[in-house]
Amino acid sequence: MEEFAYVVNVDVAVHRGEEYLFIERATSEAHAAGLLGFPGGKDEAQAGADDVLEATARREVEEEVGVIAADPTYVFSGTFESDDWLSVLNVLASARYVDGRAHPREPEEVAAVYWLTPGEIRQRSDVPAFTASYLDAVEAHRGRRA
Repeated sequence: MEEFAYVVNVDVAVHRGEEYLFIERATSEAHAAGLLGFPGGKDEAQAGADDVLEATARREVEEEVGVIAADPTYVFSGTFESDDWLSVLNVLASARYVDGRAHPREPEEVAAVYWLTPGEIRQRSDVPAFTASYLDAVEAHRGRRA
């Protein structure tokens, strides 16, 4: 029997009205340095924990950008191999902005934060194709035109 092990990562599309919260990844980051993406990070739950993806979504948003997000809901998931050869299960969630001033709380990971509409994000050159596809998936999930 073949064994599998994945690092679980949760990206969170925090929405506030028409806008979404995007981070500019620090230039020191190994993956997508200097490009825009949604805040997120790895699951750190202990064995036996409940609601792991939801807790990871809320924790990562607050840790990275100081924002409180609520009601994280599953949008989609996929797998990829990281730059350092780890197998990653990536989960995209959508969450509602509740409170807080968005700012880089972990400058070694996040260089800047932006509230942008889908139209604004599509005009930018610092948006990788995967981020644009994630935005389309969240817009469809929310019943909005992608």
